[in-house]
Amino acid sequence: MSASPPRSFPLTVTLGLFAVAWFVLAGPWLIGSVTIPWDAKAHWYPHLGFAARAIHSAAGFAWTPNIFAGSPEIADPQSVLFSLPLLALALFNGQPSLTAMDWATYLMLFAGGAGCILIFRDRGWHWGGGLVAAIAFAFGASAAWRVQHLSQVFSLCWFPIVWWLLTRALDRSSLRYGLAAGLAAGLMMLGRDQVALILAYILAGAVLNHWLTAEDRGLAFRRSLKPLIAAALVGAVIVTLPVVMSALWGAQSNRIVIDMEGAGRGSLHPAHLLTWVIGNIYGAAGPLANHWGPPSPTWGDTGLFLARNMGVLYSGAIPLFLVLAALRSGAAFDREIRFVTIALAAALVFTLGRYTPALHLFWYLPGIDLFRRPADGTFIIGGLFALLAGYAAHRLITRTLDTDWIVETGLVFLMVIIAIMLIMIKEAPISAWTAVITGVVTLVLSLGLLSTARHIKSVLLSLALAAVLVQDLAFTNGPSESTALPLASYEVLTPQSRNATLAAIRPRIVQNETRRDRVELLGLGYQWQNAAMVHGLDDVLGFNPVRSGAYANLVGAEDIAALPGQRRFPPGFPSYRSVLADILGLRFVVTGVPVAEIDKALPPGALTLVQQTDEAFIYENVRAMPRVWIARVAEQTPPNLATSGYRLDLDPATVVQLEGALPPPRETGGTARIVSYGNTAVEIETETVSGGVLVLADAWHPWWRASVNNAETPIRRAYGLVRAVEVPAGKASVRFTFEPVRGALAQVLGR
Repeated sequence: MSASPPRSFPLTVTLGLFAVAWFVLAGPWLIGSVTIPWDAKAHWYPHLGFAARAIHSAAGFAWTPNIFAGSPEIADPQSVLFSLPLLALALFNGQPSLTAMDWATYLMLFAGGAGCILIFRDRGWHWGGGLVAAIAFAFGASAAWRVQHLSQVFSLCWFPIVWWLLTRALDRSSLRYGLAAGLAAGLMMLGRDQVALILAYILAGAVLNHWLTAEDRGLAFRRSLKPLIAAALVGAVIVTLPVVMSALWGAQSNRIVIDMEGAGRGSLHPAHLLTWVIGNIYGAAGPLANHWGPPSPTWGDTGLFLARNMGVLYSGAIPLFLVLAALRSGAAFDREIRFVTIALAAALVFTLGRYTPALHLFWYLPGIDLFRRPADGTFIIGGLFALLAGYAAHRLITRTLDTDWIVETGLVFLMVIIAIMLIMIKEAPISAWTAVITGVVTLVLSLGLLSTARHIKSVLLSLALAAVLVQDLAFTNGPSESTALPLASYEVLTPQSRNATLAAIRPRIVQNETRRDRVELLGLGYQWQNAAMVHGLDDVLGFNPVRSGAYANLVGAEDIAALPGQRRFPPGFPSYRSVLADILGLRFVVTGVPVAEIDKALPPGALTLVQQTDEAFIYENVRAMPRVWIARVAEQTPPNLATSGYRLDLDPATVVQLEGALPPPRETGGTARIVSYGNTAVEIETETVSGGVLVLADAWHPWWRASVNNAETPIRRAYGLVRAVEVPAGKASVRFTFEPVRGALAQVLGR
């Protein structure tokens, strides 16, 4: 059954209505009642704070010295430097607030929803359907339940914008729209995440669909070449350098190769499909004790590694009924929406991962094996489901959707019965019954509106569908422990924080001509892990799934450091009383429990407890070395340093371990002082009688360059981890500069 396009599409009014719905649903975050929690604040907000501080102080933002003894922000896909909304916020605000970051996030969700409306307008579909699609897109499924994963959210939000521009480019053979589509696609791919990769494949499929469904395929192909080439060139200009730098960084990072079995552990369990009907059936909204779905102790072992909110697909009862009606009636396979239906099915199969044999086929798509969990496909499922639901709403509003809702009702309530059976079999918490009751009420109310739709005028029906959907999503997908916490939970991350532990740490940190004391923040809670980036501290640890492989192996730095038990002590760093702790200048260890509970090998009295606050113990390592010094003797770095550790009698003040040819020993040492220390440039003056090796105890990376008395000199890797250069007798001026573009190009060319 073909659609009958409406005579007009009130774009401004539709966007205005969506803006009202957007503000109602996003309001708690926008007015600062709550904030997007977890990774959004513990991880991305410190990166945002660092970028803003670095930009406004002109200190350089491509490298941060604040975590893992130094890390390349410009190569890190987890940073904000290539995220347009967050980078814009950092450019205009030197101290962005928690709420400002939430505004940036929800403005992107608004942009994604607006893109859906533009697609509907261009295709001649009813504005009411576009409004339903926009609301479900921005506040359904993972866009709501996993809003803390900012990079993936932003990638999803760019998708409808790219698709709208790309469709215009193809339909009109427009160079201008081709350039715009390439720009938007490039910004989408800058997320460098699995969501962006899958969406790129879907867009490629959309181009193929455009060719195959055209009346004159040859003509369609020829007319598309100009805009597609323009889009490809613009997109390549935007993404090539960031992608290359991330790939090079990934090659030397801790990221292990992910095999198919490992990726399969990140699959969506088929039982999660019930969340399409009852969003909070498994207690994903919290508290954690209420979570009983796969994987959880209540459910039993599944071999999966998923967070509790990763499997929620709920986009509203009305979109669910509409999609089922479109599938049953065949409307979902109309020529104008068929590709969305096929793409949605493919995304679902991919997301189920190991529960279908198709994972073996998807695995051979370039780039898929770089990521660890098919369940990230829930973002794509949510976006495509919203578009299909909006199309079905268009058909309903224009009286062309053939349904009496009997089959749809039967299917939905069959799933409700299955959910009830699972609750009883798994002996789920009482909260599961509450979720079922509220879910059934929502389903019945939504079904009541849909059943009377034929008697309601199109304008009123459009408004009613949107109003009921907003109320539904506000209740089920609204603020919860998974998606919203009080701002006070992250007060320690604000630049103006009055946290007592921070107040105790700051005065003790020495940053002078020789020293830049490092700290280790461990076991203080999720929000503390990257706090050093906001407050300008230099932390030995941090919170990031991507970090130097050599650093992780030697220091024992894990992905996270929220709990005391998340500190690993490898042979290279067997204890806080160790050679490497001293080399790194680890002066203060700040822990949530007594340090003896963390470091079982620590000798009594090795660290001095200098202060205790309500949340932390602050210990001092008086043996911590300065940031710079001159070593007069060099020896070969042991080839198996990560497994053997450093020799116990090593005196780094005298002896430096280097890779490659060794300089001759000197009779005497010398002095070194820091003239200036920035994020991406460090100037040091040395004075020696007969020369020596200058050690700068910052993480080694191949994109750093050094000059001695204005002559470029190679940077040696010292102790397997930090930087060193040879300096001549007398006075010398040494400059280290971080040059990522030149360094990446040199790596690619093998120089």
